Amino acid sequence: MKKQLSPAQNAELLMILRTRFEKNMNRHKGIEWTNVQARLEANTEKLWTLDEMEITGGEPDVVGYDQATDEYIFYDCAPESPKGRRSVCYDHEALAARKEHKPGNSAIGMAADMGIELLTEEQYRHLQELGNFDTKTSSWIVTPPEIRKLGGAIFGDFRYATVFIYHNGAESYYAARGFRGSLRV
Repeated sequence: MKKQLSPAQNAELLMILRTRFEKNMNRHKGIEWTNVQARLEANTEKLWTLDEMEITGGEPDVVGYDQATDEYIFYDCAPESPKGRRSVCYDHEALAARKEHKPGNSAIGMAADMGIELLTEEQYRHLQELGNFDTKTSSWIVTPPEIRKLGGAIFGDFRYATVFIYHNGAESYYAARGFRGSLRV
């Protein structure tokens, strides 16, 4: 699969990302768009991944800069779990375990195909400090191995002015549960 956008697609995506960046300055205090754009233009394969995040409804935006690795950090910042990534179970193992009514994919599988990683609990809580997300939906998050080994997976949502992290069987899927991802550039 070709994981590169045309120059016109790159320009269109950069405009979308810049507009979102400028509209939501509270998410990335002290970060200059020109530096982010220069990094993206030097890493066009990351633009392909950001486009996948955009196409599936993630509304990716910069949420930080890691000085130790010299990377900008993008999260899916759509108000609700991205529409194009809902109704998926947690991982391939859970998908294979379903006997009937299998969903089309898994959160871990889709994320890998897109070149992103599911948010960890820490990242999910950080996202919730930037606004209220998943007030009507929920999002799978990285599940600790000891929970996954027992057949479970965890997800987060925001209700009653509180971030909740909860569990479900990894093979479950719901129309209102998807996943959010992160990307480092």
